[in-house]
Amino acid sequence: MTKLSATTVAAEGNRQYHLDCKPGDLAENILMVGDPERVKKVLTRFESVRFQHSHREYVVATGLFQGVELSVLATGMGQDTTEIAVIESCQITKSPTFIRCGSSGALQPEPKLGDLAISQASLRLDKTTYYYVPDSYPAIADTEVVLALAQSCKQNAAPFHVGLTASAPGFFGPQGRELPGFPIRFPELPNELARCGVMNFEMETATLFTLAKLRGVRAGAICAIFGNRSQDQFADPTEREKAEARCIDAALQAFPILQKMDAQKNEEGTPIWTPS
Repeated sequence: MTKLSATTVAAEGNRQYHLDCKPGDLAENILMVGDPERVKKVLTRFESVRFQHSHREYVVATGLFQGVELSVLATGMGQDTTEIAVIESCQITKSPTFIRCGSSGALQPEPKLGDLAISQASLRLDKTTYYYVPDSYPAIADTEVVLALAQSCKQNAAPFHVGLTASAPGFFGPQGRELPGFPIRFPELPNELARCGVMNFEMETATLFTLAKLRGVRAGAICAIFGNRSQDQFADPTEREKAEARCIDAALQAFPILQKMDAQKNEEGTPIWTPS
């Protein structure tokens, strides 16, 4: 029996099995979103589009945003689909920069509905990343991406917060939500995380950060606050739509900022961008 290796799964021409994309289809700058419908909203901000494709739950498009070549990739919900998207993207790009643009729920009282949350690091509450790194391995964002996202929020006059994120492997029980007929083991989890200073809850960031750090590429995440668990609040559809648009604009604008930071860094010959 022949062992089915990872390289065997890729089709002819290095076309990836799940994304169904080959080298050249993706840009080195990749905006990751969960909802496939969000791709359409992102593309309204592009100057031009050279590639569009969908396969399974993955929707991808590549074009220009403010002169920067950029891909937007919808991964669906959860850590497992994010793992596939990150790894297959890395097989057909050289040194990608990933930014996740998503939604989340605040665990602290300060973030208001519609505010943006920039992740410095994420708690790995999932099991996907445990197949790659030990329990103590931190899931951290790239410092330059965090700074670029913060600068982008300032430029867009978007209220934002920076802090720790918790990435759960599900929406209900794994985030402390108990529904009739589905008793959960850890109902106090949101309160425990809040006491530890965790800013927000979502479902993908830890996998993105872990795999990006393992691969040696940059990654960051910014999420719109759709709900506040400490205040028992949830945004209505109009509020969510506005917050989503604010998050998309901030995430996109971070890529041109990173390009300028890279140019300055290369000119100065420093391994990381520093304010000067």
